[in-house]
Amino acid sequence: MKWSGRRSSENFEDRRGMSSSGKTIVGGGIIGIIILLLNVFGGENAQMLSPILEQMNQGNGTPTEQRALTATEIEEGKFIEAILVDTEDVWSKIFQENNMQYKRPNLVLFTDAVETACGNATSASGPFYCPSDQKVYMDLAFFEELKTRFGAQGGDFATAYVIAHEIGHHVQTLLGTSNKMRQMQEGKSEAEANKLSVALELQADFYAGVWTHYNQKMNNFLEEGDIDEALSAAHAVGDDAIQAKIQGHIVPESFTHGTSAQRKAWFMKGYKTGDIKQGNTFDEIR
Repeated sequence: MKWSGRRSSENFEDRRGMSSSGKTIVGGGIIGIIILLLNVFGGENAQMLSPILEQMNQGNGTPTEQRALTATEIEEGKFIEAILVDTEDVWSKIFQENNMQYKRPNLVLFTDAVETACGNATSASGPFYCPSDQKVYMDLAFFEELKTRFGAQGGDFATAYVIAHEIGHHVQTLLGTSNKMRQMQEGKSEAEANKLSVALELQADFYAGVWTHYNQKMNNFLEEGDIDEALSAAHAVGDDAIQAKIQGHIVPESFTHGTSAQRKAWFMKGYKTGDIKQGNTFDEIR
């Protein structure tokens, strides 16, 4: 994908190279995410886990050391910042077209562990959005695991898709969708509550597709193979694909993010239509 030449974002925080003392959440990559119920490409559950995370991490220290970033890390940061700028431009335009004002979130890059308003987390959390501070958190080591353990194709646009998905959760927070979904989950069985979580995640995939549609029109940034990279990443993190890989069998009632087919389909619907009003994924679960 074509990304160089973008301006700097005021909402980018690079905390890589910082280390913290004290206790941290432990977990085993994506398996750890599932155990802790932190979303793969999600983060809405991070708010629900905040009291648990805080209790587990009492006594955590603040960053005590900092090293200089490598040339590769600096280039990675520039790429992430370029994607963030594009999401700012696209969603500001979409909100303006719908007589709303877009509040730009921060994106935080970290290594190993990070402190958030939703509690402290490690790289095992995967990329996530914290609605309490309206920030996206990412350890880029996640993308290597996505390729090596879960068979994703990789590539720069796979990373862009993940960022766009997390920003999709921010859009849901601004529109009130996330809060409404949590209210709808109250009193529901686990299976019914999981269906609502799936709808929220699929909508974030749809919003990632909408962003891609708009950004292509605005910046002509796509190159051959980019969409395939996004679809490969979406396939790798489908609930069915993850469960089959980890436990050898699939339990649909426990899905929280949607199947590989659903995630790919909703991303493509957003990409092809570019119409934010066609993303009512909650109709699909009724």
